[in-house]
Amino acid sequence: MSHQEALRMKDEVAPKVERLVDLVSYQKGAVVSRTMLDKDAGTVTLFAFDAGEGLSEHTTPYDAMVTILDGKAEIKIGGEPFLLGEGETIVMPADVPHALRAVERFKMLLVMVKA
Repeated sequence: MSHQEALRMKDEVAPKVERLVDLVSYQKGAVVSRTMLDKDAGTVTLFAFDAGEGLSEHTTPYDAMVTILDGKAEIKIGGEPFLLGEGETIVMPADVPHALRAVERFKMLLVMVKA
């Protein structure tokens, strides 16, 4: 068994160089997600939002960090709007209402910390 195969069996994760922006695709009129990691301590998920799409206001019991990989998004946290573009990141605190809207189509990386 190769070292890479052993790593995959151990954690179901193997080292591989990837371009995050290429791992999720836009779909017209839709929000597309791809879970990269799902562990007890948290999740890492990629999203692609078509222009005008979004997520309505909600809360989660965990802190989360969003990084914009492509495009522009408006993220409201506690009612305050933030405009984010490619390469920008923001932390959404646990239990604070937040919502997302695609100002133009955008891709993001969501890291949710459950610990």
